[in-house]
Amino acid sequence: MAQGNQGSTRDRALTMVGRETETAEITRRVATDRRHSEVLILTGEPGAGKSTLLDFAADRARREGSRVLRAVGSESEARLGFAGLHQMFRSVLGELDSLPPRQRSALRTALGLGECAEAPDGMLVGLAALTLVSDLAERAPLLVAIDDAQWIDRASLDVLSFVARRMDSEPVTLLVGVRAAAALPGFDKGYERLHIGPLSGEAANRLLDQQPTPPRGRTRVRILQEAAGNPLALVELARATATRQLDSGSLEGPLPVTDRLERIFAQHARFLPEATRRPLLLLAAGDATDAPAAYRGLPQADGKTWAPAERAGLVRRDGSRISFRHPLIRSAVYHAASFEERRQAHLALAELLSEEPDRRAWHLAAATTHPDEDVSAALRLTADRARRRGGHAAAAAALERAAELSPSRADQARLLTEAALMAVFTGQLDWVERLAAEVRGRSDDPALISRASLATGRLMTLRRHHTAAFALLSRIAEEAADTRSPRLLDALAAAAVVRYYSGEESQHQRIERLFTTMPDSTVRGALRAWVLAVSDPHGAGASLVPALPGLIAEAKDDAGSLTALAIVAWVLDETALAAKTFDEAFDRWQARGSLPDGLGCAVGWSYLEQGRWAEARSVAAEISAVASVAGLDHAEACAHVLDATVLALLGESADARRGAERALVLVNPLESRSVAVFARRALGLAAVAEGDYDTAYAQFRSAFTDDGDPVHYHVSYTVLAELASAAVRRDRREDAAELLERSARRLGTGMSARATALLDRGRALLAEPEHAEQYFHAALADDSGEQWPFERAQTRLDYGEWLRRQRRIAEARPLLTTALDTFQRLGARPWIERVKAELRAAGVEAASSAVPSAFTELSPQQQRIVQLAARGLTNREVGEKLFLSPRTVGSHLYRVFPKLGITARSQLRDVIEGTLSGTGTQT
Repeated sequence: MAQGNQGSTRDRALTMVGRETETAEITRRVATDRRHSEVLILTGEPGAGKSTLLDFAADRARREGSRVLRAVGSESEARLGFAGLHQMFRSVLGELDSLPPRQRSALRTALGLGECAEAPDGMLVGLAALTLVSDLAERAPLLVAIDDAQWIDRASLDVLSFVARRMDSEPVTLLVGVRAAAALPGFDKGYERLHIGPLSGEAANRLLDQQPTPPRGRTRVRILQEAAGNPLALVELARATATRQLDSGSLEGPLPVTDRLERIFAQHARFLPEATRRPLLLLAAGDATDAPAAYRGLPQADGKTWAPAERAGLVRRDGSRISFRHPLIRSAVYHAASFEERRQAHLALAELLSEEPDRRAWHLAAATTHPDEDVSAALRLTADRARRRGGHAAAAAALERAAELSPSRADQARLLTEAALMAVFTGQLDWVERLAAEVRGRSDDPALISRASLATGRLMTLRRHHTAAFALLSRIAEEAADTRSPRLLDALAAAAVVRYYSGEESQHQRIERLFTTMPDSTVRGALRAWVLAVSDPHGAGASLVPALPGLIAEAKDDAGSLTALAIVAWVLDETALAAKTFDEAFDRWQARGSLPDGLGCAVGWSYLEQGRWAEARSVAAEISAVASVAGLDHAEACAHVLDATVLALLGESADARRGAERALVLVNPLESRSVAVFARRALGLAAVAEGDYDTAYAQFRSAFTDDGDPVHYHVSYTVLAELASAAVRRDRREDAAELLERSARRLGTGMSARATALLDRGRALLAEPEHAEQYFHAALADDSGEQWPFERAQTRLDYGEWLRRQRRIAEARPLLTTALDTFQRLGARPWIERVKAELRAAGVEAASSAVPSAFTELSPQQQRIVQLAARGLTNREVGEKLFLSPRTVGSHLYRVFPKLGITARSQLRDVIEGTLSGTGTQT
């Protein structure tokens, strides 16, 4: 065994003292007999031993026959998109050829191994990584070990969190080491953490005893006191005192452990010969990928050159590879050098990395203190490559640095504007705001200032402070109107989203006033429809609905416009058209960056209204995960409310209440009235499911003010029928009837078929017996009502109940039976029980169907897998649609077959036809 390896093994053994619990936990998780995935986050202060434990895990996994993929974050690589992912897959790049073509192309582009005309679909990159991990795990259990994750680039972290959320039955263990105080987007919630704390006093003493020259007396006491249980500090302070490179004064003072250690490492480096110090600084100035260039590209950097650094404990050798023993050593060596020494090191690396243009550009930038057009241009090219790979954070960082180095003030403003637009996709509002402020400070160009400010406003709409967001967007719109800028329509489109979220009438008036200042020739198409429908659906519906099919046909090749028009269709209660359009654009909609777009939950609401509840919950889960990682409170609240509504309809009242209440905590109800009313509706439905009509009435009534005005101009009207139903059971008919008629007057003659049906159902429930039937007939007269199966079934149930009470049993039975079929296929348990009770009262004992109830007992994800598999899709094809690995799909099917009472895949179609046909729950 080489000397470097001996040192590495010895140091690892020493620093494992006192970590018996941690090593046992890791051993359990990397065991080769596991049949499911594991994710564990190792947290701790620098020097606590995270890296050593990850080394231990890798050694243990290899000995047991597992494959190991590793990546180590570094500060310099944090700006390079997908650098961490490239490290992780570096040893298995040959396996990319086994991926499906679209996945292979996306992953190769992200890793910089190929080019394509457009940025790769972000979800497709994640799916490709998941598929590759799953394929590798098919052959042998897999360990993925990520060290110093606080420095892994954001694009790679997003892919890793995507994979972590979707691993299920794969024998994959993901271990992530991160500093305790560092934020780790995508891994902050929902994963088990193992904190690597200080060593106990007994363990610290044992570790000191195992040093080559154990410290004694006052020195030992001081080391124990100052190291505070940090293993690396204990080892390094002991080594420093033993080699007389640290005097007693160096152990005094209240410096943090990291500062003390950096000073110690710098002292070690100070005594090295010049022939060693120079390549050592090159190694420090580089990163994990640059390292070979730092010691192979220089004639003087031979084995003898590295020996002094190795003896000083600064580096370790593993075959031909040389690396720092700890990131703190790298930091200390780098910062101990003078600026000119660091600059020369970066210039040397830039020359050595001539075939790595992105890394070369960043090294040139690090060596540049004055404006330099050539370096700025190199960074612009780096940003463009990062953007085309989908690395938004890396692109924004490169553009920002390119602006700093550009000699032209106009170019600085332009580059900072582009950086702001890229930074929107990171969800980092502070960064976007700062970039926009710098644009204003460098330019008087209203177009640039407007674009940068608009980026800020669009990101603000997904947070909770909508008054501030609208103020910014309306100011941009006013300025655009004054200069007749085409940005006016963009600003109004973003402002319309805020208007929908807030429900503020004064905002609608301002949008309307600005909209009328635009020439007709500039306000056609999808954006015009968006502004009109989102800000005033009831006023715009009559003119927009006939035009929607044509607009959608024109937008078939534009994913953004197609999605916008699908949302318009949903807002206008053209639910079937909305769902169909979402289906056409779905794959591209998922790929529109790492953030949910404005009104992104609309696809979920359209699926919910169509009875596609499993798909609605999947949409809610995806948006919630993305929004929580990015800190987008309002977007996360929208997702929670959507999921809570489905849960209430399924009869999961406790879970529904938790989701709705979580949403109300995330937002200010006065600034997010849409979420507030949706949440109150979910709480009301949960109460109805439990038969608590007092609570239900109070929740539904809260959708309107005391004077009877809607709290939200669009959402409030969706509770009218439910309000009437609860009012009948609590003798509040008069108040409910007044609300219904007031709402009918507000909606006018142009109301949608859905709103008309809800009003007629409410009127039927509240009317005197001699008038009720005409309203029931009216509520069921329009065949378009079948696109809202749950609401249609509710009306049939109410009508059947009314007929039974009128002793018209024969007429009631078919209505009740049809309602039962729908409720059973949807899995709406409380309504199933209610209609069964009505049928028994009508002299019919409803037969229970085991298969439908078994299907509805499946999780939303399992339901969707069954639906797609029943259409004949392979596991790989199902996985591509749901962004799951083929192995996970197969595992789910294996588990659901017994629940559905089937033994073969060919029987799935019969299950689906027996449970979902005729309800609008098509896939």
